Amino acid sequence: MGERKVDHTALRFNQASIITLSVLGWVLNQPALVAFVALVMLVGTAVPAAALFQQIYFRVLRPRGWLRPRVLTDNPEPHRFAQGLGGTVLALGVILLFLGYAAIGWALTWAVIVLAALNLFFGFCAGCFVYYQLNRLGVPGFTARPIERREVEG
Repeated sequence: MGERKVDHTALRFNQASIITLSVLGWVLNQPALVAFVALVMLVGTAVPAAALFQQIYFRVLRPRGWLRPRVLTDNPEPHRFAQGLGGTVLALGVILLFLGYAAIGWALTWAVIVLAALNLFFGFCAGCFVYYQLNRLGVPGFTARPIERREVEG
């Protein structure tokens, strides 16, 4: 399959955007903002080229030198799975918010915020962990195996 590369700065900007907008949605009591984040996450999972936060990074922030790339040998599939899982949890939270179940809806929103922060600040991707466990169990569709991450030159 050859060496695969993932820009972890793009992932980190994505996580920071998810956290910032979701917390802002909570502070302002605006479920529509959380719905926007969920939509961005789900669309970016289904169509990676349309991942809004990563496109902002690749088209605006990185070319201007405002953020520097950190390209690692890595599999993109677990990160995409994690984003899809987070987007699904956020979408469920939003549905519950709109149905009047605020405590559960905001709790699900905060679960995504906390897990994104765990990844952003400590480098532990819970969704990636789940993906690799499913791979280890032989679940169809979870084909990428863990690889040793390392910096890629250039």
